[in-house]
Amino acid sequence: MSYVDGYLLAVPAANKDKYQSMANLAADIFLENGATSVFEGWGESVPEGTVNSMHTAVLREADEVVVFSWVCWPDKPTRDAGMQRVMADERLNCMTDMPFDGKRMIFGGFETLVQR
Repeated sequence: MSYVDGYLLAVPAANKDKYQSMANLAADIFLENGATSVFEGWGESVPEGTVNSMHTAVLREADEVVVFSWVCWPDKPTRDAGMQRVMADERLNCMTDMPFDGKRMIFGGFETLVQR
């Protein structure tokens, strides 16, 4: 059964190009290591909630945009092995000047319930 890593974060609007470059590199590395697809979505229609929202979940600041991303894998064992290789990849380890505050990024791994 396929497995998905999901990510939610806030990126300063001024860093969109820098984030996109970083995301393209990361996508290449994920795909080289067994991922079947990678999606990066730049928030365009993300409503503010009255109790909670994506904005509050990532503590979005006024100059930031919510980004919603996921990486699909064929199964969890492939994901676990692939992520070890991804994390060891020197191309990612050299990214010291991140275009967002990683402390506010939310992420998790998900077993697929429905996929069509």
